Amino acid sequence: MPDGRRLLRRAVACALLLALCFWLGACSSLIYLPRSDGGDTASGPRGKPYTVRGKTYRPLLSADGFRETGVASWYGRDFHGKKTANGEIYNMYAMTAAHKILPLGVSVRVTHLSNGRSIVVRVNDRGPFVDGRVIDLSYTAATKLDMIGSGTARVRIEALSGQGASSPSAPSSSPPPSSTGGGDLYIQIASLRSEAAAKALVRGLKIGRFGGRAIFEPARKLWRVQAGPFSDPGRAESAVRQLLSRFPGCYVVRD
Repeated sequence: MPDGRRLLRRAVACALLLALCFWLGACSSLIYLPRSDGGDTASGPRGKPYTVRGKTYRPLLSADGFRETGVASWYGRDFHGKKTANGEIYNMYAMTAAHKILPLGVSVRVTHLSNGRSIVVRVNDRGPFVDGRVIDLSYTAATKLDMIGSGTARVRIEALSGQGASSPSAPSSSPPPSSTGGGDLYIQIASLRSEAAAKALVRGLKIGRFGGRAIFEPARKLWRVQAGPFSDPGRAESAVRQLLSRFPGCYVVRD
C-alpha cells in the first residue's frame, strides 16, 4: 500500500509539471515588463491591443489633437536599465514617459497644473496601471516638474502637433548619460533663502571633494545648492549614498 501511495504522488507531481510547462509555453508569445505600480505590462506588437489585469487597452493610431488632464506619477531607480514596452532600455535620466494608449514614440507636453512648470517627454513605455493615473514620468521629467517629493501631481497632457503613430524603425538603446555628455549630472541637496549660507555650503562640498554650485531662483527667491558635476550616473548615485546621511532626501538631477 505505501508503494501505491508513492506512485500516486509521483503521477500527480508529473501531471503538475506538465501543466506548468504547457502554461509557460502558452505565455511565451508575450513579454512581461515590470511597472512602477508592481503590476505587469503585456507588451504586444506596436499599436496592437493588449491586456493587463483583465482590462484591454487599445492604443491610438494617431495622437493628433490629443489632450488629457489627470494625475501623473513617476518611476525611477528600480526600473533603470530594464526594457520598456517599445524595446528601449529605460533611462531614468532621459525625458521619457509611459502612457496606456498614446502611440509609442510620440512627444507630448506635460504641464504641472499647480506650479505651471512644463516639459516635453517622449512616450516609450506603457502604464501606469493604477486607477486615476494617466501618465508615468521618468525620474528626470518628474524632477523638472518639481513633483519628486509629492510623488504625484495633477497635469495636463498635450500631444505636439504633427505627431502620429510611431515610426517602425528599430528602437535605440537610450544609454544613460556618459562622460561624453559633459558632466551634466548634479545632486540637489538643499534650497536656502540665504545667499551666504548657500555659498558656505558650496565651499563645504568643494572641501569634501564633491564640487558644488548655488543657483538662484528669482521666482521662488531661493538658492538651490547642488553637488557636482558628475560625468556618469554611477558616480552620481555613489555620491548620493555618501551624502544621504548629511542631506536626507537628496537626489540626482540633470542639468
